[in-house]
Amino acid sequence: MGKLYELRLYVAGKTSKSVIALENLKKICEEHLKGKYSIEVIDLLVKPQLAEGDQIFAIPTLVKKVPEPVRKIIGDLSNVEKVLVGLDIRPKLVS
Repeated sequence: MGKLYELRLYVAGKTSKSVIALENLKKICEEHLKGKYSIEVIDLLVKPQLAEGDQIFAIPTLVKKVPEPVRKIIGDLSNVEKVLVGLDIRPKLVS
């Protein structure tokens, strides 16, 4: 079995950007990491103290905890290529 990806998505309530980010993340994971990922959604309106641990300054922010290195991607995750590179699923293409 390949690597297991532990992902955390930090949001602030059910804003349209947060909802879109989660939908995009689920789509990307199902397509590229099927059966090899877990997503934990952390609502900072409910648990603001959790922002400090992962040093969250903007939302939505996706944090890849495992496998290392830890990576962060800010935004609604609509740029699939950026997300794949950011999660180390796809190597960065050199232009």
